[in-house]
Amino acid sequence: MKELRHINKYFKKYWFKLFIGILITILARVFSLVMPSYVSKSINTIEAHFKGSLSGEMAKNQLLEYILIIIGAALLSGLFTFLMRQTIINVSRYIEYDLKNEVFDHYQFLNLGFYKKNRIGDLMNRISEDITQVRMYGGPAIMYGMQTLTLFVCLVPLMFIKAPTIAFYTLVPLPILSVLIYQISKIIHKRSTRVQEYLSTLSTFTQESFSGISVIKAYNLEDKVNSDVMALAQEGKETSMDLAKVNAWFFPLMLLLIGISNVFVIYIGGQQYINGEVSLGVIAEFILYVNMLTWPVAVVGWLTSIVQRAEASQGRINEFLKQRPTIVNEVMEITPVRGKIEFKNVSFTYEDTNIEALHNVSFTVEAGQTVAILGKTGSGKSTILDLVARLYDVSSGEIRIDDTPIKELNLNSLRSAIGAVPQDAFLFSDTIANNIRFGKEDAKQAEIEATAKEAVVHENIVGFTNGYHTVLGERGITLSGGQKQRVSIARALIKNPNIYLFDDCLSAVDTETEEEILQNLKKASAEKTTLIVSHRVSSGKNADKILILDQGTILQEGTHEELNTMDGYYKQLYLDQLSTKD
Repeated sequence: MKELRHINKYFKKYWFKLFIGILITILARVFSLVMPSYVSKSINTIEAHFKGSLSGEMAKNQLLEYILIIIGAALLSGLFTFLMRQTIINVSRYIEYDLKNEVFDHYQFLNLGFYKKNRIGDLMNRISEDITQVRMYGGPAIMYGMQTLTLFVCLVPLMFIKAPTIAFYTLVPLPILSVLIYQISKIIHKRSTRVQEYLSTLSTFTQESFSGISVIKAYNLEDKVNSDVMALAQEGKETSMDLAKVNAWFFPLMLLLIGISNVFVIYIGGQQYINGEVSLGVIAEFILYVNMLTWPVAVVGWLTSIVQRAEASQGRINEFLKQRPTIVNEVMEITPVRGKIEFKNVSFTYEDTNIEALHNVSFTVEAGQTVAILGKTGSGKSTILDLVARLYDVSSGEIRIDDTPIKELNLNSLRSAIGAVPQDAFLFSDTIANNIRFGKEDAKQAEIEATAKEAVVHENIVGFTNGYHTVLGERGITLSGGQKQRVSIARALIKNPNIYLFDDCLSAVDTETEEEILQNLKKASAEKTTLIVSHRVSSGKNADKILILDQGTILQEGTHEELNTMDGYYKQLYLDQLSTKD
């Protein structure tokens, strides 16, 4: 259970509630033990009456008294059982809540490389299915475990006090059961791990299928995807059946052993009754004891299964929790950012692909300047923006913001000063207004509409039936590519940051709309540092500086007029796009 030690901190956090819950559990079990004893007394009273040693009136009075005690004890046991569930099960929900928050927070702090290596479906499964299994350990397992322990601690001594010989034979099967449970639990642990891994695979497959449904339909791949799902379902059935077959041994074995215990009670108790060593009530009492032990003994197997599943699930959770983010906020105090950006001999290689995206890149952007970065696909343009936002750290060289090494800036201050529009515009499944408000949480409707107009998307939005209250599909699928880009631009504009990072964010709009947006951006980003990545000359012709990248190095640098007077990539690109426009 070494993996489950991780949640001990939550047990410490809720120790008082757990203590009260355990105390109530003990009281509930103690009151439940009253019934067998008074059933025994009731049977002995009836036996005494038939033997003539107790009058009918006295027997009736005693029976009524015993029945009232049995009912009262049962009611109290039921009440405490209810309170027990309200405390211990609630604690398990608190632990589930805390653990989900811990995992989610950790996910957010891990670097982008982590998300390239791991599938979304697997991440989702660990924060849902796996944590649910751990919750069962933090609640039901503790509750029923304490019930079982309390019952054994109270009941076994009581049985030996009342009839040692019967008690011995009654309890003989239990050690055998313990050995069987130990052997079976080891198999359950392995098979539980395989089941959880399968669920991650299934979650990943279905998540990708639903996200890419348009591609599946466009390529008429429905039958293939269905066959793949069937193959996964078959694998899942076999994996789950392997686990179910092992679990299926528990209850039959337990019922068999409990049945043997009942036979011992009747046979050994019957002999002792014939010999006058015990009363008839004791035999009835022991039969009730054995049946009271049926559920606790049976639950041992179930608890073992819960613990093994939780151990496997927590192990999968810990696998991610042990991963440390490569981007660490090393400065706690707030560090204001004005906007000067300087790259000094920066090189960067992606760990997952080992591709060198930038090699010995150096340039300076003064605060308030606009710089356009152009180049072929894969030349390293987007990497520069990612490094400015410190989504990655450089492999070598140095990036300075306002003449301060980027690692010496408070990470939150840096990113709060940046308004980024990624190449692949991402919108959430929320209203359009809230997607724009994502850039400024307290933005009023008037501000939202003003920035939407600057992004030239206001007319499109008001044309929808619900306008700004239109709820978008997953990843903004309701909108066209150009509309998604413009809503993303509005989100960045409403933030009003000191640094704008535009990553080819006008690729899906026509040239006329692009020109209008660029003019609006020029006004909005006045005195703001702006980096614009693009494949179009039109996006950078009004920039203070243009960088031409090729295979991770700066090929050309200068203004539109300067670069257009010399032969090279920029001039050829300008002429090609000019002729295409004509």
